[in-house]
Amino acid sequence: MPFSALGLPATLVRAAHELGLTTPTPIQSEAIPAILGGRDVQGCAQTGSGKTAAYGLALLQALQSDPGHRPRRVRALVLVPTRELAAQVGEVLRSLGQYLSHPLKIVVVFGGVSINPQMLGLRGGADIVVATPGRLLDLLDHNALRLGSVATLVLDEADRLLDMGFAQELVRVLAQLPVQRQNLLLSATFSPAVQKLANQLLREPVHIEVPATQANEPTILQRAIAVDAAQRTPLLCQLIKDNGWSRVLVFVATKYSAERVAEKLYKQGIFATPFHGDLSQGARQQVLAEFKDERWEVVVTTDLASRGLDIAQLPVVVNYDLPRSATDYVHRIGRTGRAGASGLAISFVSPASEAHFGLIERRQRLTVPREVVAGFDPTTAAEPGPVDRSGVPGTGGIKGKRPSKKDKLRAASTRAE
Repeated sequence: MPFSALGLPATLVRAAHELGLTTPTPIQSEAIPAILGGRDVQGCAQTGSGKTAAYGLALLQALQSDPGHRPRRVRALVLVPTRELAAQVGEVLRSLGQYLSHPLKIVVVFGGVSINPQMLGLRGGADIVVATPGRLLDLLDHNALRLGSVATLVLDEADRLLDMGFAQELVRVLAQLPVQRQNLLLSATFSPAVQKLANQLLREPVHIEVPATQANEPTILQRAIAVDAAQRTPLLCQLIKDNGWSRVLVFVATKYSAERVAEKLYKQGIFATPFHGDLSQGARQQVLAEFKDERWEVVVTTDLASRGLDIAQLPVVVNYDLPRSATDYVHRIGRTGRAGASGLAISFVSPASEAHFGLIERRQRLTVPREVVAGFDPTTAAEPGPVDRSGVPGTGGIKGKRPSKKDKLRAASTRAE
């Protein structure tokens, strides 16, 4: 089925083709007609499935059909959890809308940078605003924009928006919106908290769930290498050099680890750089741009880069430190194997983290055989996982539904302000 069969004009179809979107993905085939029909939508599809283009094409078509009046009024609001995702969504929307007969003004706002240029950008209004919740509230407090004309609200990466600290901001934003509006909730995963929000927010929604099948599942080879924690960096160096990997995204647990591991790799002749929440917004954007241009071989990052970022043809993802939740594991490895490409995801499993990885396997219904690389054999035995009083294996460190103090601090450092 071509995009034109979904009710999209030639201008949008042309722009989609130039972005490499020739045939609608399952989420696009189902979501675009529903959104154009004015329906609320709850969409759940795996990372890399084309959710941004799904709502983006429909929004642009709807607003193009109703150009509105001057000064411009904000008629569509897209809320995202991170600065990087905000910039990426804005870039996609502008690219898709470049050939529209009635150009639309798309403004992207997020924290970490001066608010003044963003206030200037909102002068004369906007048709679509893509924002992180905190900066949007700042702009509302400065009377830089009004949301009384919003006809469509999009919550992209809805599960992350309800993470620690975002829920209260979201409530404040919702209070500024008209009661009568279209609501779109899209995410790769729907936690109980997100489902509760969906039940409260959506009115007779179209439920779209695209399960992973052989036809749409990313081609990601998952490997688990058993290695002592102290040998992870030397092993990573050898794997990069032996396999000739041109670009690798390496996930670690902390900002300090991102700096330390990147420095060690660089000293071994590998062009590596850190990426985390303490970097300025300009520095973060520069790292991503240079990584996409293959000017860096390795980017060592925290979970800041695990959601929403689309790095075309990224061949390898490495879990240097395992993620704290099984859901985060899915999002991390989803940075590779996107848009029909194949990818490789490697997890380093130390004896201390064996039980933890075992639980990730169970929660994701995976079986990833442990490998050993010659010269890096673990020297200690795997530690048994915790058990409860009945002798049932415990969580192995996987976080539960209630955020810990460490979770809250991590979220505060990575979320957009």
